[in-house]
Amino acid sequence: MIRLSKSVIGNEEILAVTNVLKKEFLGMGEEVFKFEKDISAFIGRPAICVNTGTAALHLALQACDIGDGDEVLVQSLTYLASFQAISASGAKPIACEVNSHDLTIDLNDAYKRLTKKTKAIMPVHYSGNPGNLESIYSFAKKHGLRVIEDAAHAFGSIYKNKLIGSFGDICCFSFDGIKNISSGEGGAIVTNDKNVINRIKDIRLLGVSKDSENRYKNERSWELNVNEQGWRFHMSNIMASIGIEQLKKFKSFQQKRKELAKLYQKLLFEVSEIEIIDIDYDLITPHIFPIKVKNNNRDLLKTELEQNGIQVGIHYYPNHLLKFYSNYSLPKTERIYSNLLTLPLHPDLNKSDIDYICKVIKSVF
Repeated sequence: MIRLSKSVIGNEEILAVTNVLKKEFLGMGEEVFKFEKDISAFIGRPAICVNTGTAALHLALQACDIGDGDEVLVQSLTYLASFQAISASGAKPIACEVNSHDLTIDLNDAYKRLTKKTKAIMPVHYSGNPGNLESIYSFAKKHGLRVIEDAAHAFGSIYKNKLIGSFGDICCFSFDGIKNISSGEGGAIVTNDKNVINRIKDIRLLGVSKDSENRYKNERSWELNVNEQGWRFHMSNIMASIGIEQLKKFKSFQQKRKELAKLYQKLLFEVSEIEIIDIDYDLITPHIFPIKVKNNNRDLLKTELEQNGIQVGIHYYPNHLLKFYSNYSLPKTERIYSNLLTLPLHPDLNKSDIDYICKVIKSVF
């Protein structure tokens, strides 16, 4: 079976986790502090680590004072986590259409959904591609909105010669088991906004004021002060130890992902029933490799690939179609979803795997 995605770990990660276990301090401590410093050095801005990418989005919203009665613009075609983070903060996710060519948020549609309650826009960097971030930031500035980038897919991607996360308002990453780097589970918030950073340091630890400084030294706070609602969203030393080793390997992971994505592009370019998503893999580090299958042939191709030992996925079921969030139709997104199919992509694949997958696709069409 050729797997759609998988964790890619080696002896380095196993040894790092073993060392943490031997120390018998498994919660948030020295390793988390080191991982945050490593991420900050890589990105070029302060970073705070948490237990998931979803938690990163949730805490970023709270730290921007976005909550009950507020609205956040976000594309419907994204993982449920984006919507759940918004609704968990007390705000309402406002589902928007995506651009057909790159599957990032359609600002023309977003403009139609602006109200006096709109406080932020959450652009999703689908498959690692940030779309037209310059236009998104211009839109946000014009309408007085915070920008919280859902960059779960985009660790290592480049926009206008700058690393995603190294500029802009707030950027949130995911380090779950199959992302561009992993800490098993985990996420990070990156920003130059000192108020946001300082608040998130506290609210990820149940709101305990200044507790991060003690945890970094493998200590705890005993006489507590709490200024606002907090959550148990901190990262553990076990998770951070994996992330530290994964970050060391990122360049090789990145190169492999780009090479495989470019090979897909080359081999599928002339297949008439396949539309390749508009992504420049010289700049983008892909998390997934989605395609659009024309003429309602998506399910036919899905079945054929699976019968030939190839796992595939569909990224993602539109959130506006979920009962919890349903309130109106987004025809373009619904049409795109019906054609989407995700092909295997991870650093343990090789060129012969991609050749075989594309051979099966060509046999169908």
